[in-house]
Order: sequence, then structure tokens, then C-alpha cells
Amino acid sequence: MCNLYNITTSQEAIRQWTRALRDILGNLEPSVDIYPNQPGPVVRNAPDGRREVAKLLWGMPTPSERVKGKADYGTTNIRKTNYFHWQQYLGVEHRCVVPVTSFAEPSPKESDKDPETGIQRNYWFALDQNCPLFFFAGLWTPWHGVRKVKDGPADHEVYGFLTTDPNGLIKPIHEKAMPVILTTQEETEVWLNAPWSEAKQLQRPAPDDALVIVEKPATQIKFPQQGPAQGSLF
Repeated sequence: MCNLYNITTSQEAIRQWTRALRDILGNLEPSVDIYPNQPGPVVRNAPDGRREVAKLLWGMPTPSERVKGKADYGTTNIRKTNYFHWQQYLGVEHRCVVPVTSFAEPSPKESDKDPETGIQRNYWFALDQNCPLFFFAGLWTPWHGVRKVKDGPADHEVYGFLTTDPNGLIKPIHEKAMPVILTTQEETEVWLNAPWSEAKQLQRPAPDDALVIVEKPATQIKFPQQGPAQGSLF
């Protein structure tokens, strides 16, 4: 379950790759870690039909039967697209692509736990050691609800991305799932424009050689996640 990723690229690179016609993102920091229930950039099919770069909140609305307490912290990863809750978001009007240059999965080894925080350190994955741009296949929607109890109900625009079976590189570290990655302009165009019958074919494991490990737990200090989030349970 990917609940942390990093972006080290320019807005111009994102716009050029996706052919976005409008940018309402604001300034993108040179390097930014994205955690659940925090804002992150996406390229989406906007309500007026134009393709735009925007900043949305990470975490799609959770199925009501899975929400615990007064706040819905959001579902970050979506696996079972045939689940009735997700069917309403599969049309092109709710699809987006999420720019990323590397993503993290926590180590399964007890020996990789941070002795001070008790939190598992991460493995980091990218296309190669230079961490070039690629995208997650995502969904987005406007949503009215409670993300933080102290703030009460509010209007939000939220997103999440799809997961699938892990490939040979990911499976020893996270045996249940990996993000759906898009590594060509053709794939991002299919995801943003094609009917679901075609776009759903992209929900498949990446080839085993598509990614490399760019950082291992022994080399890093793990910082705690910024708030709880639901995973790819559905």
C-alpha cells in the first residue's frame, strides 16, 4: 500500500507530457513528499472539459461502511474497481494522472524498524537511479465531508490512484499490491481519454524490470505519516 511518494520535476515537464492546457497548481516545490490527506498535484479532465494541472487532496471518499468515527481520512489506493462504490468514478470525467518520480513501500523486516519511532523504514522505487517522471493512474472527484473533525464539513476536491498485483521487484517487500504506473504518453492518453473497457487494461503489474530500488531502509531516517488513511481494501 503506497502511502508516500515524492515529486522532483518541473511543472513544465508535467504540462508537456500530458498536454495540459491550463495550470492552476500554483508553485511546485523542487522536491516534495506527498502523504495521505495532504494536497498533491494531478492532471485531470476538468469539469469544463479542458485538461488541467491542479492541486487536490490525497484520499478518495471511503465507502460509508468503512468509515470509522466522525471523519473520513480518505482512501488513498483503489484496487477493486468492480466494487460498487468505485463504479461511479470510472468515467473519463473522474480520471486523472498523478505525477511521481519515486514512491515508498515500508520494509517488511522487523530489523528495519526505526528504534526511536517504532515505524518501519521504507524502500524507495523509481524508473531508474535518476528518478525521471512517470504517473500513477488516478481517480478524482469533488466531495463534501469531514476530513478533520476540528474543521467540520467542507467542500474538497480529492484523488486517489489504482493498485494492482505486485511485480517481481515489489512482491518481496509488499506482497499484496503495487501502484498502477504509466510510463509513456500513450498510456496517459489512454487513461485520460479511452472508454473504461480499454482504460481498465492498464490496471496491471509493471514489468519486473520497469522499476529499480533507489533507496533502502538502512540509508534513511523515517518520518511519521501525517494522519491516518485507508488503503486499497476494496
